[in-house]
Amino acid sequence: MAEVPVKIEKGGAWVTTKIDISEDRMALPEPFGVEVPYKNIIDLEERKSIIIVTIKGSPDVTYRIASVEKVLTALKIRIIKACNAYRIMAYFMSPAIRGGVLVTNANWEKGFIAVMRTGIWFASQAKQVCVPLKEVASIELTKREVQKKQTDVVKIEHLEDKDVVTSFVLCPISTLQVLYNYLRDATKQNEMKGDELDPVSAQVAMLVYSGMDTHSIEGMLNLSHKDLDAILDKLLGLGLAEVMLVRRELQLTPKGVRYISEAIKPST
Repeated sequence: MAEVPVKIEKGGAWVTTKIDISEDRMALPEPFGVEVPYKNIIDLEERKSIIIVTIKGSPDVTYRIASVEKVLTALKIRIIKACNAYRIMAYFMSPAIRGGVLVTNANWEKGFIAVMRTGIWFASQAKQVCVPLKEVASIELTKREVQKKQTDVVKIEHLEDKDVVTSFVLCPISTLQVLYNYLRDATKQNEMKGDELDPVSAQVAMLVYSGMDTHSIEGMLNLSHKDLDAILDKLLGLGLAEVMLVRRELQLTPKGVRYISEAIKPST
């Protein structure tokens, strides 16, 4: 067992303390006074230098833990290896492609894949990557060249900082098929029938995806501002888009008109 320095949030404040971590559990001292077996952990999230651990219970209990990277890495590996999740040993490459461009020095890592409540974790001794389930765009069972041979892999596309990022998982085909089915089920909230949008709305969605602004879309598709707003509302309602910037249309008040009128009067 190793004792490591951390900060744990309690009642909106951070408590500086030390916790004991072992291969199967972590012990949180007072004012928490609990031992947390990793097998009882059902979710793990990461936000910069903080991990958020959720323990199954009635109700579930969540701890926010902050520390240096070395400590958090040790905790993440232990949790991912033993938590309450669908987990397999596999090779992974994440990220492999970012924004349509191959990631420099992307390599296959030997480790674990763990599917938790809110994310898919890829973990090896050297690397831990989490793909939030809500950011997953597609799951595909496909082939990729591995050591000059076409090999079955699971391809996962997800959004990260507005970029489409692709990750790959490699393991025996029987296990790969089970993983693919499990991931499809875990991300089914993102699935669409394919007939929700009319052709013009689909064109708008494609142009938004390409990065085009609304003013340019109006001109390209010959849409009025009102018609485009209706289509954007449809995309928002279906959960296909989110608001990044609200464009305000202004009309001057009488006070504003008077100010401009006075400003443009020729000086005497």
